Amino acid sequence: MTERYLPIRDVAAKLGVAPEYVIPYGEDKAKLRLEARAASGRKPGKLILVSAITPTGAGEGKTTVSIGLAQGLARIGEKVCIALREPSLGPTFGMKGGATGGGASVLVPATDINLHFTGDFHAVTSAHNLLAALLDNHLHFSNDLAIDPRRVYWPRVLDVNDRALRQIVTGLGGIQQGVPRETGFDITPASEIMAALCLATDFDDLRARLSRMIIADSLHGEPITAADLDAVGAMMVLLKDALRPNLVQTCEGVPALVHGGPFANIAHGCNSVVATRMAMAHADWTVTEAGFGFDLGAEKFFDIKCVSAGLECAAVVLVVTVRALKRHGGVAKNKLGTPDTAAVTRGLGNLQRHLESIRLFGQPAVVAINRFASDSEGEIDVIRGACEQHGVACAVADIFSSGGAGGRMLAEAVVAATRSKPPSLQPLYDWKAPIKDKIWTIASNVYGAGSIHYSKDAELDLARIENLGYAGLPVCIAKTPLSLTDDPARVGSPEHFEITVRNVVLSAGAGFVVPLLGAIVRMPGLPSRPQAAHIDLTDGTPQGIKG
Repeated sequence: MTERYLPIRDVAAKLGVAPEYVIPYGEDKAKLRLEARAASGRKPGKLILVSAITPTGAGEGKTTVSIGLAQGLARIGEKVCIALREPSLGPTFGMKGGATGGGASVLVPATDINLHFTGDFHAVTSAHNLLAALLDNHLHFSNDLAIDPRRVYWPRVLDVNDRALRQIVTGLGGIQQGVPRETGFDITPASEIMAALCLATDFDDLRARLSRMIIADSLHGEPITAADLDAVGAMMVLLKDALRPNLVQTCEGVPALVHGGPFANIAHGCNSVVATRMAMAHADWTVTEAGFGFDLGAEKFFDIKCVSAGLECAAVVLVVTVRALKRHGGVAKNKLGTPDTAAVTRGLGNLQRHLESIRLFGQPAVVAINRFASDSEGEIDVIRGACEQHGVACAVADIFSSGGAGGRMLAEAVVAATRSKPPSLQPLYDWKAPIKDKIWTIASNVYGAGSIHYSKDAELDLARIENLGYAGLPVCIAKTPLSLTDDPARVGSPEHFEITVRNVVLSAGAGFVVPLLGAIVRMPGLPSRPQAAHIDLTDGTPQGIKG
């Protein structure tokens, strides 16, 4: 691999961004002013979404494939930019590790991106917790808004996996310490402010979204918003730099905008609208990804992000790995590296389910086989044969070991898939439909569910949302990423199963409602042996951070 790291101003120039729109953060990263998009004067380029089949716990390499695909497009002479999410410290120090790709398809500076980067996550955390502090301060001093302490919906957030903070009591210690009440912590990627930041189109839009965030109810049952607490101006100050997209590059010098970081299992799982539009304004090809499998991130990418921002997609790259198909074929975790064509064949139903979902949205698909060293040719041939049977283009991606050179075949397949008439997005549902109808449409068509059970709490949540006039928002379903069902242990492509909606959370500022399925939580816990145990500082250099 030939590494071509460029000074960040040269990366901006390569992308076509004038110097006056570049705010350097050292020599290797920068923020771009929002005005750079309109200044480009170009027709927007094509947008390619990278998604995946239902993954294993370690993930199937969507970020690595996104980077390798972009490097492959650059190798065949195309002008390309990547638009990806920022990593969270939760997975970085938890189980999965960071999110900057791997091997010869990686973002640089990888360690900085995986850690504090340009401070966007800290800004979101600070703005979110400032609002929580202002709310508790209002309860302590006057409560002129008659806030009901039993009906406060705004938790605090922290960008660390910490199950002990899921449910807590604050305000203990006497009259000077505040008003005691039950609350909890979510992880920062689940913050409504993170979602609002990623869906906002400009500063005015972000201000409007922050203003209408509902944080509590009054004793009279009226919603209390961030605007009611006079909190929006201070929150905007904390977020003033966070809304600007971050520019970095791949290890082969391809420009990359890395911005925003909602998880797809508990939020909408897409990078920011401003970064996606910025990339499309400066490149002929923009490669983006949505978190976890197609049933989570990609469904929300189309039904929420594309519809709200007016984006059109040219094609979907569906990442498939032999090991994931083996899992869906019933192979135990410790046997995933052992050749087993029969297990791969048994797992093909999961691939088929996701290909059918892509067709529901009217999008052309290209299957990317993310090759691992343990994959046999026989196993790869099983996947090729399945793609041929379904009439879908397929390419092996050797992007981990070979970078852009290993992504050329995939890049050529993507270009070929977009040569015909541009597809027109077909959203799964009309936002104006009843909330239960929207949930059913997704659950039945994308997951394969046969019925839905609503808990008593979920029914009460739905009634409140409808009474407040927010039934016309899209739905952002929170569920396990490890299964098409709400049971993480259920693999393959089940049919006619029941899912349980435990609660429904209103995110009026972000602009969606969040049905919580099964046992999903918005604050993850650490595994028995966290990645943090393998991370250290040696001679001033961080070591052990997985990409």
